[in-house]
Amino acid sequence: MLKIVLSVLLLALFVGLSIGGIHLYKVAKRNAQEMAQFEGEKESVRPLPGKTLIVYYSLSGHTKDIAERIQKMTNADLYEIKTAEKINQTPWFYLTLRKQLKDKSYPKLSGKLPDFSRYDTVFVGAPVWWYTVATPMRAFLQQADFAGKKVVPFSTQGSNFGTYFEDFAQMAQNAKLQKSAAFNNLPDKYNQAVDNKIARWINSL
Repeated sequence: MLKIVLSVLLLALFVGLSIGGIHLYKVAKRNAQEMAQFEGEKESVRPLPGKTLIVYYSLSGHTKDIAERIQKMTNADLYEIKTAEKINQTPWFYLTLRKQLKDKSYPKLSGKLPDFSRYDTVFVGAPVWWYTVATPMRAFLQQADFAGKKVVPFSTQGSNFGTYFEDFAQMAQNAKLQKSAAFNNLPDKYNQAVDNKIARWINSL
């Protein structure tokens, strides 16, 4: 009986690893195909009219990296969303997120909201959690009123942004939404291509 149980467990483990490996291969292939269009020499960026702000929430550092790349190209101000209590990526991290999304009990934030009246364009970015907008960004959007400003959403994710932009649009109060962009987690070899993707996106606004 024990041998049967162990055999079943090993088979389940093998199947799980195989599925995971296939998924990672497909994601890597899609990333390579997408970023191929942004390869080449560094692309220049046309200045945006008026004053620009970048609002972002980042847990792992990926969203912060994209926000800082945008900042270097636009000379924008940066505003980081911070939670009152530190969020740790524990084994039950995603179970906590699922409950927060279900109950709409988002984390409390620290610090004052930025003064949007000082800006003409506001980039707003966060990671994708459970295929939607990360809960700290949801907490921010509950409080923020963009008062007719141009708002440029962006997301960061492993491979799938899900309903992020649809959900963002519903929550961004009084925002004039502009063209969005999604950024997968990529290895360093794609750094130049990512910069060119951002440059082309900014130039399209």
